[in-house]
Amino acid sequence: MDSNYSLFLNLFSALAIGLLIGIERGWNERGQSEGERIAGIRTFSLIGLLGGITALVSIQTTPWFMIVSFISVSALIIVAHILDVRSDKDVGTTTAFTMMLSFVLAAWAVYGYQIPAIVVTVVVISLLGYKPALHSWLRNIKPGDFYSGLTLLIISLVLLPLLPNRGYGPWNALNPYWTWWMVVLISAISFLGYIVIQIVGEKRGVMITAISGALVSSTAVTVSLGRFAKERKDNFLFASGVLLAAAIMFIRVIFEVLVVYPELLRILWLPLTIMFSGLICLFIYLWLQRNGEETPEQTPLKLKNPLQLGLALQFGLLLAVVLLLAEAMQDWFGNTGVYALSIVSGFIDVDAITLSLSRSARHDLAVEVATTGIILACLTNTLVKGLIFALIAGFKNNFKLPLLMLAAMIPGLIVAFLLR
Repeated sequence: MDSNYSLFLNLFSALAIGLLIGIERGWNERGQSEGERIAGIRTFSLIGLLGGITALVSIQTTPWFMIVSFISVSALIIVAHILDVRSDKDVGTTTAFTMMLSFVLAAWAVYGYQIPAIVVTVVVISLLGYKPALHSWLRNIKPGDFYSGLTLLIISLVLLPLLPNRGYGPWNALNPYWTWWMVVLISAISFLGYIVIQIVGEKRGVMITAISGALVSSTAVTVSLGRFAKERKDNFLFASGVLLAAAIMFIRVIFEVLVVYPELLRILWLPLTIMFSGLICLFIYLWLQRNGEETPEQTPLKLKNPLQLGLALQFGLLLAVVLLLAEAMQDWFGNTGVYALSIVSGFIDVDAITLSLSRSARHDLAVEVATTGIILACLTNTLVKGLIFALIAGFKNNFKLPLLMLAAMIPGLIVAFLLR
């Protein structure tokens, strides 16, 4: 009884795979008449069922049965595609390859991998269904951005494995492999945000500008929004965008710590979450204070491509300096030196000090000291953003923003010291 149940479940999975893909293909080609389509919902369902039955027979006889069956089915699909091309001159091969893939996925499900096969089927349907969106996104990506993606692959898959994974210099603080790995990590995060901006377009609403731009550079977003606020005399709207960009930075910091030394999050996650929540609450408050003012539908934001070799080398150099200073300050001045370095680093960049202290905590730096230093850097960096916006947009009307940001983060700072 159990074997029959398993048999029918496997065949149903195979049929479901063909049916799901057939629904997408049939809907996509719904404008064509019955005889013009190479395959629809019935054909794909039958292909899925055929793949499932073939896998069952192959299990009970020989694997060669599956190989011969797949070659035969592929040959029929290729012949049908050639005839279709001669008929309507459409050389697209998507449907033909999808039919072959449906056969393989159905067989894979019967071999005992139902869940992975269904997951891949959903991915296939998504790729097929989002064809217009994918093509639109590709049109928005510039040639330079494409080659920047290749640069990311080179610096990560080619250069990184060649670097020595050992410490050099005073306190053995400089590890070429680890330093460059962090450069790759930050470059990848920034490049992802930059690509999102290119896909969505360089003009968008203020809030989308803040969220996507913060992945590249929350400071650059702050400067841009400050200029918009000065031009349009709309302090509440653009100040709320700065708050949202500053809040995104905390998510980025948590991700960086998670990659380098997850143990730090045992203490760090709560104060950072409280700070993040405080900024989000302040963002909501300022957003509601717009007094019904219309949100500009388009907010231009110009950001440089972050994935440039020069920028990568600059960040690598900055990270190396911060790594060296972190060890020196701890050795010379103890924990106080680490805290002072964290505050100073926060004026410039929060990524370098976050990565540096996370790495140091893996070796000889106390977890409590590392978490406090990261929190101080985040606090300083956030306040600097508030001051930058106030100075650009007009300090007289915006001097309260950094004060409000400080008030929103004080609870997280208090919790951090209580958890030490």
